[in-house]
Amino acid sequence: MSEVHYIISDASRKLKVEPHVLRYWEDELHLDIPRNEMGHRHYTEENMQLLKQIKNLKEKGFQLKAIRLALPKIDQICALDDVSFYRIREELNQRVEEKTNSLEVVKAGESKLVVDNGPKIQQFKAIMKDLITEALKENNRELSNAVSDNISDNVLKEMDFMMRDKEEREEDRFRRLDEAIRGMQKARQEVAAAELDMEKKKKKSVFRKKK
Repeated sequence: MSEVHYIISDASRKLKVEPHVLRYWEDELHLDIPRNEMGHRHYTEENMQLLKQIKNLKEKGFQLKAIRLALPKIDQICALDDVSFYRIREELNQRVEEKTNSLEVVKAGESKLVVDNGPKIQQFKAIMKDLITEALKENNRELSNAVSDNISDNVLKEMDFMMRDKEEREEDRFRRLDEAIRGMQKARQEVAAAELDMEKKKKKSVFRKKK
């Protein structure tokens, strides 16, 4: 029995997200989505399961960059109890924010992005991997005490709001870009169709003159 595949519209409908969101996740998370012979995406059941997990983490406050770091252990993270899950989320999101801030240097009158070198990026990834492994092994009671001692409900809600707002702005920007590309493609198709129609009319005119 052949494996089931879904085109992007079907995958979008099953996952209840817009197609541009799937494209955005694929781009930002460097997902390996297979293509058919025509170059169109076709999602396997394994792809669908991974996307469901990504959607779950997004809905629970994970930033995309944090999800990218968590991908190697995403099955284990999704299976965690609430307290452990929260701890992982906050630590990864905080590390991502710290790394982002350390790479951005604002000069007087202009903004300039400073790109870190390869070894430091690899070192950061190694730290993230160790962090996830360590957090997964910690005792649930210790995690609960750490959360209750340091974080209030109001702070949690505010952090969730800020993270969701940032991700929504990024997804909206990607959606507008996707729409612009589709608009250009449609315009080209209309021009090509008009040119073809004009060519047909010329041929008919020449044929009538010969008669």
